[in-house]
Amino acid sequence: MSDAPEGSAMALPGSSSAEAASETTAEMTSRASKRRLVRVVERAGGLWTLAVLAGLILIFGFVAPGFYSQANWLATSEYAVEFMLLALGETFVIITGGIDLSVGAMLGLSSMAAAVVMAHFMGNGAGSVPLAIAGGVTAVLVGGLVGVLNGFLITKLRVTPFVVTLGTLGMATGATYLLNNGGEVVNLPPQIADLGNSVIAGWLSVPVVITAALCVVCWLALSRTRFGLRTYAIGSNPLAARRAGINVDRHLINVYLISGLLAGVAGLMVMARFASASPVYGATDNLTAIAAVVIGGASLFGGRGTVLGTIVGTFIVSILVTGLILAHVEPFWQEVAVGMILIAAVAADQVRVRLLAR
Repeated sequence: MSDAPEGSAMALPGSSSAEAASETTAEMTSRASKRRLVRVVERAGGLWTLAVLAGLILIFGFVAPGFYSQANWLATSEYAVEFMLLALGETFVIITGGIDLSVGAMLGLSSMAAAVVMAHFMGNGAGSVPLAIAGGVTAVLVGGLVGVLNGFLITKLRVTPFVVTLGTLGMATGATYLLNNGGEVVNLPPQIADLGNSVIAGWLSVPVVITAALCVVCWLALSRTRFGLRTYAIGSNPLAARRAGINVDRHLINVYLISGLLAGVAGLMVMARFASASPVYGATDNLTAIAAVVIGGASLFGGRGTVLGTIVGTFIVSILVTGLILAHVEPFWQEVAVGMILIAAVAADQVRVRLLAR
């Protein structure tokens, strides 16, 4: 006769282990569902920009006469070169959690410095080819020097990137006007104009080919090297990166150097395209470059961004501007449209972050 109280439930052998197994299975199913949701949200973050780009191409193909023409492709691609080069450098900076407001001013300063050097020695009878080479080197060096200055001030003086680059923006803009007393420089070697306006096979200009090559180099550097891995690590958690043995200060200086060098190349390309240098070149390009990077999926808080996303974001901005011009929309609406897409991109990124947090 059993000693158990009358009416008491008798535990079945192995029932507790069965319940634990079912709970474990439920937890595993829940985790798998969450992982699938994360993958869907991650993929959607990149697909929506491609959808916007495809939508713009289709819309302007209907409403803008000549949008699909060869001439418009050349105009759009050449227009995109200027912003693409600035946005490439800005991509590295933004991934580290910083920002570079001076890229447009660096473009203007580097092009003006190169033009002044070439015009000066051209007046002394120097040969055109060596002058063109000297001008290109000058543009890239000037951009690199301003980039190093940005990195040094940010890392050594511990001043925020926003304040530093805002200051160097003003300094570079003032120096650009001082170099030629606010005037344009038009007396340049003919090789410069050849560089900016030569077309390959009727569809690709030389600046577009150079920019495409630099895009490949930047993509490899960011996605296939330790340098890129450390860039993401610093943007995700700079303190953890320091504890992992990464020289964060040196790396940030190199990142801002890259931004400056690419701004110098952009200055050279713009100067070559117009065969002149003007102090107004690049005046508002910094905001467009930042918009292209953010539209392409980079986070202003750092730790996320890709070169491919920046390329898509740049083409969205460029196609939007050229399409509106062909559609005879008043110019001030171009800035409104770019601003709207930028806000939409940041809002979509915040929704994505909240979904992933859940």
